[in-house]
Order: sequence, then structure tokens, then C-alpha cells
Amino acid sequence: MPLTSQSLPEYWDTYKPHKGEGTPAAPAVDSFEWTQYPGHGPGTGFLGRPRTALELGSAEGREAVHLARTGVEVTALDFSPAQTARARLWWEGTPGLSFVNAEACDYLAETTSTFDAVYSRWGAVWFTDPERLVPLVARRLNPGGVLALSQAEPIDGFYGPQAMYGNGLSGRRLPVLRWAYSPEMWAELLERHRFTGIDASVLPAPEPDNVGTLMVRAKTPGAPGPQRRRRRTAA
Repeated sequence: MPLTSQSLPEYWDTYKPHKGEGTPAAPAVDSFEWTQYPGHGPGTGFLGRPRTALELGSAEGREAVHLARTGVEVTALDFSPAQTARARLWWEGTPGLSFVNAEACDYLAETTSTFDAVYSRWGAVWFTDPERLVPLVARRLNPGGVLALSQAEPIDGFYGPQAMYGNGLSGRRLPVLRWAYSPEMWAELLERHRFTGIDASVLPAPEPDNVGTLMVRAKTPGAPGPQRRRRRTAA
């Protein structure tokens, strides 16, 4: 089966499936989590103080809801019809929050909206070619706007697009691509597209031997700030 974006909606439709009967209950929304370890990471402060924000790959919408409740106008985008429908079931009517079912690059290429922040926490940025995505994000960010993302740290020496079976090792073949870039690779890419204040690093896990979190943040020109920082995980 060819590796195409058409595999993705089906994969995400079955992500975090509801178990049991009846309508699933909405999860608690009491934090904004960037990492895979609850309570570990920078929270909403990593985005600065945006008035408007776009989340790429919002899934069940918890972080989008949390951000909207602080007064930010949030557009929560997801490629999966099932994930979008579930998020709307739980959170439709939340002031300042809207849900969009679309592919990230298609939406960014077609929308006329601009944002103070575009972010992805273990979301669409991980599963989209950064060479295609980053310039589209840059066009939709306001001057001084923030791009922020988090995902699993890459394995040293294994970079670029990597294939996996979305269904694991049993069931129908459902190939999915995700992109693993080092902090240095992210910094070079963002600098090429005129981002400033670049901070790309791996946040170590609470337990040193566990998988860390790649954290990347940068700004579009138009606001003062440091020019470039690149950090690696401490040995």
C-alpha cells in the first residue's frame, strides 16, 4: 500500500477509541501538557501571550479548550472526522473556540486568517513534511507570531521521514509517515524561512533513561528577541 496522506484520517479516527457503551465523558481539562509526562514541561507560557492561536492536530481538544478558557481565540484543527466530531460533542459552545476538520497544509494554504501562535503538541507537525509545512505556517503567522511544537525526541542518527504501521503489528496494513528531525535540523529549517528567536532542544524526561521530548519554538520577524539558540540534551 503506498504511503499517502489518505492513510492518515483512518489512523486518527481510531486513535484513543472509546471503550464501553454510551456517549464517552469529556476528559478533565486542568492543564496544558506539552510532554508525555503529566505535569512536566512549560505549560501555556511556552506560547507567550497570544490573542489568537491555531492548533495543528488538536485530537480530543483538551489543550485547545484550556487555552480558550484563558481568553485566547483558538482554532482547533484535526484531519480526522471522528476526532473532530468527538471534540465538538464535548466542547462545542466554549467561548473563543472553533473546530475545523482539515489537513494542515491544505488549511494553511487556503485560509486567509492569521494567528499570533501556531502550535502542535504531538500533533500534525510530527506527521507532516516540515519542508512543506513550515513556509505555510510562516505565511499565516502575524509579525512576531510564535510557532511552537513538541513531539518525541528523535533517535540519534535516524532522521527524516519514517514509516510505521498505524495499526501496530496486527490487523490491516495502515502505513503512516512521521518526521524525525534533530534540534539542529529544526533550527536550520526555521532559520531558512526567516524565523528568529529559535530555541530547539530536547527536554529530558523526569527519569533520565526515559524518552525525552523535542521542544521547538521560534518567532516570525517583527518582535524583538534573541536571534538563535540551539541546545541539546545534557549528557
